[in-house]
Amino acid sequence: MGLRDKYAYAIQVCKGKLQGNAEERDGKLYFKGTVSSEADKNEIWNAIKTIPDWQKDVVADIQVNAPAAAAVGTSGTAAARSYTVQSGDTLSKIAKEQLGNAGAYMKIFDANKDVLSDPDKIKPGQVLRIP
Repeated sequence: MGLRDKYAYAIQVCKGKLQGNAEERDGKLYFKGTVSSEADKNEIWNAIKTIPDWQKDVVADIQVNAPAAAAVGTSGTAAARSYTVQSGDTLSKIAKEQLGNAGAYMKIFDANKDVLSDPDKIKPGQVLRIP
């Protein structure tokens, strides 16, 4: 499968899921919009990650737009949030912005052990759960 085919595949996966825009422009793929579930968001990211050098070739801003009724889980707590790692981010910086305390970075690491092996090794484009 060539690069153009991989671009087309990623865009096709978005159809019917992404409310927004998915297009190729100037040799890069741009995704911007909302999806109705974390599963849809993950499916799109899995398609994006089939592209070699996706970190350089893809610009994505995909947010979950959960209805207000779905924002509260069965335990009565707010649904988990996610954050897409940007260039220059650290877990401490993300913890300060998202949780109000840079020292809470291990909470983010612990919630993402399935995708992170080291709290000092995060990459742009990774989607992290924010506890």
